[in-house]
Amino acid sequence: MRWDALFADLEAQLVAADDDVAAMHAERVRAEVAGVELRDRLRAALGQRVALRLAGGERVDGALRAAGPDWLLVEEVAGEALVALPAVVLAEGLTRSLAAPAGAVEGRLGLAAALRGVARDRSAVRIWLRAEGSGVLTGTVDRVGADHLDLARHAVDEARRAGAVRGVVTVPLPALACLRRSAT
Repeated sequence: MRWDALFADLEAQLVAADDDVAAMHAERVRAEVAGVELRDRLRAALGQRVALRLAGGERVDGALRAAGPDWLLVEEVAGEALVALPAVVLAEGLTRSLAAPAGAVEGRLGLAAALRGVARDRSAVRIWLRAEGSGVLTGTVDRVGADHLDLARHAVDEARRAGAVRGVVTVPLPALACLRRSAT
């Protein structure tokens, strides 16, 4: 009988030790997950299909092609969508994977830098703002400042010519949800 009690006690100690190890592992996982940012999970999804819902109600659905510190580039059926990361209110299609930390250069290429590329190529664009019911702005991005862009407003199917421009509006970058340009 004493042997049975000894083995039962040893078994109980092993079970308690296993429980302690499992609890420490679970706590370590929780601590690591607490430091994970959405942009790291999105960067891990490069090349995969994602569906995003944005502030203001707009949806973006397609293959995630690039990601910066505060923006995403999604290839949709009809073209590309440049999404301001702070405008994302819901993301579908993400895995639990994480991307390696962004490099020094990649980490500095913010939304304004991506928009300057759009301004350089003079594409006609459609812009959705984060405010509910704000509608769609169409035109050509003329220039991009540190925290805003100037949009020459014209129909999206027209080239930016003096006669086609109905005015210029300035859009603060924090108001931007998404900028789309058609595939050419």
